[in-house]
Amino acid sequence: MSEFARRVSAEFLGSLLLAALVVGSGIAAQQLSPSDVGLQLLQNALATALGLFAIILIFAPVSGAHFNPVVSLVDAALGHRAWRDVAAYVPAQILGCISGAVVANLMFGLPAASISATERLTAPHLLAEVVATAGLVLVIFALVRSGRGHLAPAAVGAYIGAAYFFTSSTSFANPAITIGRMFSDTFAGIAPSAAPGYIAAQLAGGLLGFALVRLFYPSAGQGVRAAQAKAPDPAAALP
Repeated sequence: MSEFARRVSAEFLGSLLLAALVVGSGIAAQQLSPSDVGLQLLQNALATALGLFAIILIFAPVSGAHFNPVVSLVDAALGHRAWRDVAAYVPAQILGCISGAVVANLMFGLPAASISATERLTAPHLLAEVVATAGLVLVIFALVRSGRGHLAPAAVGAYIGAAYFFTSSTSFANPAITIGRMFSDTFAGIAPSAAPGYIAAQLAGGLLGFALVRLFYPSAGQGVRAAQAKAPDPAAALP
């Protein structure tokens, strides 16, 4: 398998596991705590945060572990990745998330695909998706451009886990997972009528996040150089 095919395959499988994680933990939470929505959300968020940390660790050395078209677009716009990769990553991510939702449904004995009836389209939800996606982009690329990319798996997992609660939309922040979640009429699902609005808000959030990254980290290594400039020179203390 070529290096390019390996990267695209990693994005597909990683996206599949992400969707299986989000949808599967949502189904499990719904079954374990049928009368407590708050507890369902906590279970879904905790499983997603921990699982996302592990999935990123697995695939980051291969493809960068995007699993998200917005992240791939910003990565290319910042000059970190070729647009050829993005053109292949995005379909792989979408197909992976749809496949992951199907796998999650089957693991819990549900029909392979069931179109969600959960309506989520409100103005506060759309604002929440802009905020959630912009924050995700800022977390990822602030670390990458300041030489702290090794912290991204933990930081992304922590941010997404927190965003389940501080955003009214429960932080989809990903067009591919939004499409995938249409195919499961369960706790984590989203109605097809709401998906286009969510995706538009996520793209707007990605653009905002890109602008913030360029503002605070105008060049790769910016944060590293700034820290080095402020650090005391050990040689200055020598006689």
